[in-house]
Amino acid sequence: MVGRRRLGRRFGWLWASYAVSAYGSGLGFGALPLIAVLVLHAGPAEVSALSAVGPAVGALIAVPLAPWVEFRRKRPVMIMMDLARFAAMATVPVAYAFGWLGFVQLLVVSAVVAAAKIAFNAASGAYLKALVRPDDLLVANARFESTNWSSIAVGPPLGGAAIGLFGPVTTVVADALSYLLSALGITAIRGQEEAPRTTDKSPLRAGALLDGWRHIMGHPGLRPLYLNQMLVAGLIMATEPLLAVLLLRQLGFPPWQYALAFAAPCLGGLIGSRLARRVVARFGRHWVFRTVGTLRAIWLIGLAFVRPGIVGLVTVMAVELAIIIDMSLYSPVLATYRLEHTPKHLVARTLTAWSIGQQASIAVLTALAGLLADVTSPRTALTVAGLLILTTSLLLLRQDQTLQHEPELSRSHS
Repeated sequence: MVGRRRLGRRFGWLWASYAVSAYGSGLGFGALPLIAVLVLHAGPAEVSALSAVGPAVGALIAVPLAPWVEFRRKRPVMIMMDLARFAAMATVPVAYAFGWLGFVQLLVVSAVVAAAKIAFNAASGAYLKALVRPDDLLVANARFESTNWSSIAVGPPLGGAAIGLFGPVTTVVADALSYLLSALGITAIRGQEEAPRTTDKSPLRAGALLDGWRHIMGHPGLRPLYLNQMLVAGLIMATEPLLAVLLLRQLGFPPWQYALAFAAPCLGGLIGSRLARRVVARFGRHWVFRTVGTLRAIWLIGLAFVRPGIVGLVTVMAVELAIIIDMSLYSPVLATYRLEHTPKHLVARTLTAWSIGQQASIAVLTALAGLLADVTSPRTALTVAGLLILTTSLLLLRQDQTLQHEPELSRSHS
């Protein structure tokens, strides 16, 4: 059982810190666009810009941060990024209280939080690789995955209720405080962290910015997984605004049913993440990438057939549940494989490159899907996304051939 395996006190503090910030982010999910609508009376174009431009700018900011993170001790970097997110988010309720809140400020906050998140995740991935034994990496990643999905299942409904009771900036306050608590938790981790070593006279050289992508694209196993993940994540996320328009505006679903359709299936993330180690032990990582990776892609087309009423609600929940179970099983196995096949001196840059590529893919594909929906209809755009994602499994065939010729590390460690 994943929950019974002990990984030590230091991992416990890291996991607890992750959980606090994850649940804070769950409570604050969608808070900035909501504030833009309720407080600043922003229109659709501004809300879309806040959802896409802020994270995209944050991804650009994160590019030069990658080598900076790589050649520093990771705990101080994580603490610094948590404090940066706390400070950025805290400006929102302060400005709101004094009547100074503006749309540009929300854009800046969104970009800062996005950049800090990418840098934090890169540092925490590198720190995790040094913190736990290689044969415990899958267990550790599965625990993070489980926590992430449970926070998404619980956080948004509670956040919505809190906003209704206490006002529009309530969840932003909770989110900001969660980063502060996370920083305190990471500070509590004891033990000396080894300083990164480099033989490069200038580790912050311009070429170092691209080292993460060079490693990914030069690795025969990581390359197809990276391209597949960008497309799958981008196409799945691109359907969210389309589905919102279809369900709320065209099919007349009440907001509580719309929230339920996305929150309840997130509990499937607990199922998939807890099964990850058992499935790898029984079938091998090779099978997970090939079979579960393909299953992630086949369900999305079901959203194109949603109809009004309870049948439509059940359809959305069933599709989302199937996707989330597959994703939560697949993701920790992918995260473990990525760490195992990345040299220690490249982990932060590789994880940063991975996050930036995925973020860029989501932004581009979401924009293209929105344009297609404007020209045709949300249902047509959902159909196109569902058909396109079916082709992504072709990339897994190339990765599949690579795995056939390497030792099954995760199975042997079980």
